[in-house]
Amino acid sequence: MLDLDRLPLSRKQLRSIGQATARINLWHGSVRSGKTIASLLAFVIAVATAGPSGLIIVVGRSLQTIERNVLEPLQDRALFGPLARHVVHTRGATTATILGRTVHLIGAADARAEGRLRGLTAQLAYVDEATLLPEAFWTQLLARLSVPGARLYATTNPDSPRHWLKVGYLDRLAELDMRAWHFKLADNPSLSPEYVAALAAEYTGLWRKRMIEGAWVVAEGAIYSEWDDDRHVVDQLPTMRRHFLGIDYGTTNPFSAVLLGMGDDDRLYAVAEWRFDSRAAHRSMTDAQYSAAVRAWLAAYRPPGAPAGAGKGVMPEWTFVDPSAKSFSTQLWHDDHQGVARADNTVADGIRSVAALFAADLLFVHRSCEGLLGELPGYSWDPKASERGEDAPLKVDDHSVDALRYVIHSTAHEWRHLLTQAA
Repeated sequence: MLDLDRLPLSRKQLRSIGQATARINLWHGSVRSGKTIASLLAFVIAVATAGPSGLIIVVGRSLQTIERNVLEPLQDRALFGPLARHVVHTRGATTATILGRTVHLIGAADARAEGRLRGLTAQLAYVDEATLLPEAFWTQLLARLSVPGARLYATTNPDSPRHWLKVGYLDRLAELDMRAWHFKLADNPSLSPEYVAALAAEYTGLWRKRMIEGAWVVAEGAIYSEWDDDRHVVDQLPTMRRHFLGIDYGTTNPFSAVLLGMGDDDRLYAVAEWRFDSRAAHRSMTDAQYSAAVRAWLAAYRPPGAPAGAGKGVMPEWTFVDPSAKSFSTQLWHDDHQGVARADNTVADGIRSVAALFAADLLFVHRSCEGLLGELPGYSWDPKASERGEDAPLKVDDHSVDALRYVIHSTAHEWRHLLTQAA
């Protein structure tokens, strides 16, 4: 049913599959390095040979990530051949069937998920992206693996060298019943040089070290180390064929709206910014007043250098609003502002998107965006968060950079191909 000879596996993948007999088995390293396929094969072999006692569990950040990262690959006939027929799952269900065995699917987005493990007795567990799980959940999961010969299989990309998984497990490998294998891009024999080059172009700085080089490195210093005033600040703008808007909502803190344009030169531009600081103005604004002000600003906008007779006004295709500002989004809808959406507020991924564009010289800022230009050079990692093994920006002077991150990351599907072309 499972023919390893038909799969294009590297020696490292085959070796890890054969050696995955410890209580804890961890595959870690760069993206697309082959660690997931090796770990899934090892897990499936364990399912096929497991005894009848104890539950089998698959854990991920959410049910959706489990479906995408675990079940869908297992159901891919090109990868797993006849085995794929024996992986059965209805989308949205919290159980699946693998080789006739019921497998329980558990999302672990926060510490409260630990309660889902209480009282369970498990013999096998597979964990997707272990560094994204709360430490308490991981500890409880290991406690639930109490059947004799129970095993845990896990994958992860690297994180901070102070992350609990690195400090508590990888750094104590010799003390534990644990095996681990480190993978780099070169360990995946199925990737073409062109694809590797395109993938590498999507990661810069901290994320290149982690996701491409597979290193456990700390976040330190400036977040946008690729930022260069001389390169990225512009006085002239090309013709814009599309516009999008990002809004970071503030009442006591500054409110910032950054207008993003996609130029006919296939580059992105922060073309304008509207910003209101209630502390500096010594007065606050209501949602209705903010909505009216933003819409008036958009209606009066004229591209720099446009002739006097040129028409005014721009209507963004989408307006991505700080997801915590629900009442303001409702106000925009009430005022017939079109295309309002919750911004994607995945902070680390959003920062990576902005950094990749700066590094590839695909994102520029017009000189009129004074708030954004004032914040970008000083936007830094929080050293106290780094000490806790977390990647978090300092929450100081980050309102316009947050608005930029919202609109950039929320439109990634519109511009991601530009990175490949620039590679």
